[in-house]
Amino acid sequence: MADDVTTSVAASPATSRPRPDTAGRAQGARPAVPARGGRRGGNSQLRKRLEIAFFVTPALALFVLFVIWPILTAVQLSVYRWKGFGPLVDFVGLQNYVLVLTDKVFTDALVHNLIVVVMSIVIQLPIGLALALLLNRKMWGQGLLRTIIFVPYVLAEVIAGVVWFQLLQPQYGVIDSILGAVGLQGPAQGWLGDPDIALWTVIVVLTWKYLGLAVILLLAGLQGVPEELYEAAQIDGATWWQVQRRITVPLLGPTIRTWAFLSMIGSLQLFDMVWILTRGGPANATSTMATYLIDEGTRRQNFGIAGAASVILFVVALVMALAYQHFILRRDTQPDDGRRAKARTSPKEATR
Repeated sequence: MADDVTTSVAASPATSRPRPDTAGRAQGARPAVPARGGRRGGNSQLRKRLEIAFFVTPALALFVLFVIWPILTAVQLSVYRWKGFGPLVDFVGLQNYVLVLTDKVFTDALVHNLIVVVMSIVIQLPIGLALALLLNRKMWGQGLLRTIIFVPYVLAEVIAGVVWFQLLQPQYGVIDSILGAVGLQGPAQGWLGDPDIALWTVIVVLTWKYLGLAVILLLAGLQGVPEELYEAAQIDGATWWQVQRRITVPLLGPTIRTWAFLSMIGSLQLFDMVWILTRGGPANATSTMATYLIDEGTRRQNFGIAGAASVILFVVALVMALAYQHFILRRDTQPDDGRRAKARTSPKEATR
């Protein structure tokens, strides 16, 4: 009797049905097999590296050929006395550097470069900002005015230099003719022949040439300023000057600092315009470090001194660029300190 009960219980459908969690296994479902992606992942990584190498190698080769190699060549020439003929055998060590640094012509050229750096920023920044604010408004002929201001920048330095050289000719130049028509008279030695005003004349030409870059960059920066800030400031009763001082200029800070960096590097490397207008004269009144090394290398055949001057120019530009990046551009790469967010969220407080 007990055996019959046991047999019936074992054969009952309730006890023979599989458990819900094992139903899939009972029906013969295959276990999940992990995907084999090891080899495919390795091939993908190798392909990415090959692609990076393919695109980076040409640029790296050009950089080495046109930047690293000339720098190393200049360093090599700077420790030799060499006239451009024969092998490098007359080793003089640091004597060329001493000659360059003690040469009054080079020190004056360095001072001229620094003057151009400062004056380019001091003159072009306010004028460029004023023109950018003007051209940022909707007005008739806006596109034409932008083109007229930007055209000098895209002109080649040679063309611009030759044009201004003709305009600044004494007595018969266009500038002196216009001054004579209104009863004025230009310098007796000419705008480029008087040592006292030649450098300032060059700075005026440089301002005309490169002002377009500042205007275009500042216009691009103005496009990123939210209109809501201006509207909220007007509602709060802020004056035009307060709006520009508390909203526009702070938000244009990154653009202004980037433009100033480009202007500084370009002023340190200034050569083309000065060489065409004055060749560094009169009496080295407009010489720059670039014109000095070109004059020593091509005219006097002192390639060792020219190499030393080029290395000094490179070091000066590198040090100033690194210092500017560390002390000024660093704020643009650090997290926002909250002042910009405050200006965005509270225009009333920003315009006080």
